[in-house]
Amino acid sequence: MQDRVVVITGASAGIGAALAELVGAHGGRPVLVARRERELAQVAARSGAQALMVVADVTRRSDVTRAFEAAIGRFGAVDVWVNNAGRGITRLVSELGDDDFDEMMLVNVKSALYGMQAVLPHFRERGRGHIINVSSLLARLPLAPVRSAYAASKHALAALTASLRMELRAAFPEIHVSSVHPGIVATDFGLNALHGGVDSRKMPGAQTAADVAEVIASVIEHPRADVYTRPGAQQMVTAYFGARDMGLAELQPPFMTAPPRT
Repeated sequence: MQDRVVVITGASAGIGAALAELVGAHGGRPVLVARRERELAQVAARSGAQALMVVADVTRRSDVTRAFEAAIGRFGAVDVWVNNAGRGITRLVSELGDDDFDEMMLVNVKSALYGMQAVLPHFRERGRGHIINVSSLLARLPLAPVRSAYAASKHALAALTASLRMELRAAFPEIHVSSVHPGIVATDFGLNALHGGVDSRKMPGAQTAADVAEVIASVIEHPRADVYTRPGAQQMVTAYFGARDMGLAELQPPFMTAPPRT
């Protein structure tokens, strides 16, 4: 981590903020990107003397390009780009409107695409680099039907991540592309979901943002393609996709057969 330039989107709170502080504490040079200037400045102040904050809306390609240029302007290079910005939703498939679905794809998928495309030419020129896309366990398992469009967006992000990894593998083996899949994290993510939601901090078994940040830091140090932050999560995914009938598997814990109304 020492001296590595790590760009982190969605860095004003939650996982992004925890990761920025961790990178700074380990001698890295975090570049914090988010919309909320006051909150971003507070996180930057806790992220070491070399922390750079860039107030930007990552749903705008031009803002993402500007964040990349700011990192290059300050440090001369980028080593790791973490697409962490995201938002949830509380809507069943039958209730989704066009605006709901478009918002999820814009915030959770297109913003990450903008980040990948902004940094890729730089990584290709250097012959190395690392893109980390923060996905979700819901990209693999239908654990929460009320998060339908969020899960769909994270499925899409995981597919883009794997496709980019395959695209680069032969010509650029030192450019790593990783997905990280957290489960429930004790942040205000649930409260900030479109149409409201359950406070994630009050849900049983929620991991802390610091715990998830530690996993992401381990992926930076030791790149892997697909990583789960919760013990046992990968085994759950393997069992689900290996089931002869996924419908029958969905009748068993931990799947939610009756979506909560909140």
